[in-house]
Amino acid sequence: MAKSVNAFEMAQAQFDAVAEMLGLDPFARGVLRWPMREYRFQIPVRMDDGSMRVFFGIRVQHNDARGPTKGGIRFHPSETPDTVRALAMWMTWKCAVADLPLGGGKGGVPVATASLTLSEQEELCRGYIRQLWRNIGPYQDIPAPDVGTSPRMMSWMMDEYSRLAGHFTPGVITGKPIKGGGSRGRTEATGYGVVFTVREAMKHLNIDPEKSTAAIQGFGNVAQYSALGFTEMLKGKVVCVSCWDRGEQAAFSISHPAGLDPRFLQSITDHYGSIDKDKAIQAGYQIEDGDAWLSKDVDVLIPAALEGQITGENVGQISERVRIIAEGANGPTTPAADETLKREGVFLIPDFLCNAGGVTVSYFESVQNQMNYYWPRQEVLDRMDISMTQAFKNVLKMAERQQVYMREAAYMVAIQSVVEAMELRGWL
Repeated sequence: MAKSVNAFEMAQAQFDAVAEMLGLDPFARGVLRWPMREYRFQIPVRMDDGSMRVFFGIRVQHNDARGPTKGGIRFHPSETPDTVRALAMWMTWKCAVADLPLGGGKGGVPVATASLTLSEQEELCRGYIRQLWRNIGPYQDIPAPDVGTSPRMMSWMMDEYSRLAGHFTPGVITGKPIKGGGSRGRTEATGYGVVFTVREAMKHLNIDPEKSTAAIQGFGNVAQYSALGFTEMLKGKVVCVSCWDRGEQAAFSISHPAGLDPRFLQSITDHYGSIDKDKAIQAGYQIEDGDAWLSKDVDVLIPAALEGQITGENVGQISERVRIIAEGANGPTTPAADETLKREGVFLIPDFLCNAGGVTVSYFESVQNQMNYYWPRQEVLDRMDISMTQAFKNVLKMAERQQVYMREAAYMVAIQSVVEAMELRGWL
């Protein structure tokens, strides 16, 4: 497995490098290196056996110059204040590069969702909102699902906020079920957005999508729809995916040289993203170690799990054939690995551009909530495609004009946009 890195230090290092390139004002640099607000709180929950357990919640609002902060809530054992700070900062850049009128926020609770019963999950969700509800809202901070949370959990959170606020407020949370005020197309949005940016990169690099292959880390929501989009929209072949074995508490990979059937794998995957090994083996798939996806001889790598997965220590395992790395996850590539990828000429689609489809459709969900009028699924996906394609072109244009790496170009586009908003509001 990849060596652990401090995500916030990584996010700050990425920002510092581009701030230096831009000659950013020292005051603006100091403001943007740190979150504007952080909330840390206890969440007491009565467990099903009658005992009380205290969980620790975090919510970080990085910057709201462009609009209300926006970002998911993670329930994951490895969640720390620094991972949440990093994710909130990346959300600021993600919203800016996608030209959404939003800032960046993120939340989390260090807990394994699968260790809780359904009723305990509900109590934790409602407790999270009870501690935070005065500091979030459609015009302040809009949470959403992330790793370990689900649309159903968002419904509980929205309901608790509405109860405390005294009026129905669907726009306080996005990523809700469709029947609970959610947007059509939201489930597949992030994964399909990854594929839209891969499609544009292939056009730029003159790669035939139908002859291309990919390997994907993870098989949660983003990875599943990345795989589906890659095979069904681009007509390419996915030869390997990895996932987490909850029983053995270890990652493993599933591969097939002729290509995987993502819909079949989806049918034998639980809602935590764990594939049933036995059923996969019976269907003729091969089981490999958790890092096998990284060294596959493919055209495209899609890390779509957690941060800090491609490092200076393992970047050398990547095949020379790989032309594109599409960061479906947030912060999957460390600065040390970036340096190697730059030297080797690998085309990188940076995380806050590549996976911006989710927040784009979350923004659409907020708009629909405010209008109380909901768009058909295809209209949502078409609007997202237009937005993602334009964002990709803006970043590519910056990269070519400034002769910089795509990650640096994405930061340049995003930081300039946020700084301009801060200047217009008289903050600088």
